[in-house]
Amino acid sequence: MRVAVFSTKNYDRMFLEAANATCGHELVFFEPRLTEETTLLAAQFPAVCVFVNDQLSASVLTALAGQGTRLIALRSAGFNNVDLIAARDLGLTVVRVPAYSPYAVAEHTVGLIPTLNRKIHRAYARVREGNFALDGLLGFDLNGRTVGVIGTGKIGAVVARIMKGFGCQLLAHDPFPNPDCERLGVKYVSRPHLFAASDIVTLHCPLTPETHHLIDAQALGQMKSGAMLINTGCGALIDTQAVIEALKSGQIGHLGLDVYEEDERRRGQ
Repeated sequence: MRVAVFSTKNYDRMFLEAANATCGHELVFFEPRLTEETTLLAAQFPAVCVFVNDQLSASVLTALAGQGTRLIALRSAGFNNVDLIAARDLGLTVVRVPAYSPYAVAEHTVGLIPTLNRKIHRAYARVREGNFALDGLLGFDLNGRTVGVIGTGKIGAVVARIMKGFGCQLLAHDPFPNPDCERLGVKYVSRPHLFAASDIVTLHCPLTPETHHLIDAQALGQMKSGAMLINTGCGALIDTQAVIEALKSGQIGHLGLDVYEEDERRRGQ
């Protein structure tokens, strides 16, 4: 099958070509994003492979279908950039990544915490300049601190287990408590309770109408002054402007993000 691969980076080409080595598909790589202006690149391709910033609106899907495309393959778990109703009406099949490795995302999450706490990124820059001063680089012991995990699906549960190893107290909020977390000693509480009691708040819930801007000015005001906030879930869980103001005021002392509001990967729990 001929596949038009949009938003291609070098690593996309490397991994897709390796995966295709025994499959025999014809992969044609395009650096531009898929938009209304670039749909012609996919003419006569039965399938297109897209990522989070590609646009698959009704008009784009209509153009693709008119050019012979029948399959949309997403290189992401999130699918909010696809008009699924239009795809169904046009007879297009949409497939996605079923999930990311919960261990990879959880370990990355936990990696952000000591990096921010011990300011490893700043220390690295200083050492390269021959400056070994400790001023401004001191952190705090994670042992005994309270970590609040919002969303205890596969990723959140692994984060809780790792943080337990640091000697942290664990709180969580999830409409569906995870028995594995409860056996670990995680205490499920309301969001306001979690915000008020946690030294570190980490987000691992899906993006829904109920969780959109879950971290807003009100939630930030409920947190401990100087608390650490981590988001490796979905960008729009956080009201970006409110968090910027909280950083400026010192209400948030540390912020670790690998997603932002315009980049909705919708990692699974």
